[in-house]
Amino acid sequence: MNRRADWQLPEGVSRALWEYVQDAEVARHYDASLTDCSLFSLDLQFAERWLKPPGRLLDLGCGTGRLLVRMASLGHSVLGVDLSPEMLKAARAKAVDEGLRASFLQANIVELDCLADQAFDHAACLFSTLGMVEGSPARRRVVRNVFRLLKPGGVFVLHVHNWWFNWRDARGRRWLIADLLRRLRMHPAAGDRSMPGNLSNLTLHHFTRREISRLLRSEGFGIREMRPIGLGTDGKLSVPFLFPGLRAYGYLIAAQKSSGCTTESGKGAAQD
Repeated sequence: MNRRADWQLPEGVSRALWEYVQDAEVARHYDASLTDCSLFSLDLQFAERWLKPPGRLLDLGCGTGRLLVRMASLGHSVLGVDLSPEMLKAARAKAVDEGLRASFLQANIVELDCLADQAFDHAACLFSTLGMVEGSPARRRVVRNVFRLLKPGGVFVLHVHNWWFNWRDARGRRWLIADLLRRLRMHPAAGDRSMPGNLSNLTLHHFTRREISRLLRSEGFGIREMRPIGLGTDGKLSVPFLFPGLRAYGYLIAAQKSSGCTTESGKGAAQD
C-alpha cells in the first residue's frame, strides 16, 4: 500500500479514504459486494436519460467502471477519473473485455487543473462520491471544477445521501441531534457520519436538499431535476410527494450549466 504522511494527503482526502482507495482487496471485491444495491440500476437509467446526446463524458470517481462502460457502449467518449489505481485497473479491464474505447486518469477529483476548460459535454459523480470528499471547501472545489470543465449547456449528474434520512432509527436520531449542534457551531465536520460495517473508518457527508441545491447554484448550475430515491428493490420512493425530504435515502440530481455562460466562475450564470 502507498502510505503517506498526513501532510502529504491530497486535498479533501482523509487518512481513511486514502487507505481505502489504495487497498487492492477493496477493488477486487467491490462489484460483488454491491450486487444487491438497487441504486445501481436506477442511477444508470437516470444518467442515460439526462446525458444525451452522446458526447465527451467526464466520470468522476469512476470506480470499477460501472457507468463508464455503459455510457461508452452508447457512443460516449469517456474519461474515467479515480484516485484508486486498483479501481482504474478494474475499469480498464472491463472496457477491454467489452471492446470499448475509454480513457483513464488517476487523480484527485478536487484537483483537476490538468484538464482543459469546457472540454466535456457531460459529467457525472455517482454513488455518493462527492460525499466522500472531506471538507466543505474541497467539495465546493469539485463542483467548481465540473462547472469549468463543462461546455455551456452541459449537464452534471450526481448522487448524494440525505441528511434527514438518519431520523429513521434511534442511533441515527442521536447522530442528527449531535450533528445539528455541530451545524449551529459551524463545525467543519458537520454532516459527516461514519460509514457502517467494515467501512466505519470512513465518513460520508450527508446533504440536506437545501445544502446541495445551494452548493450547485452558487457555482452557476441550474437544477433540472432532483429525484428522491428510496431503499426499495426498484430504488423508487413510494408516494414521492409525501415528505420526500424526510423519507428519501438520497437524491439523484441533474444540474445544467447555462448555455450562455462561458466563464470559469459560476457568477453571472443563469440559475433556477
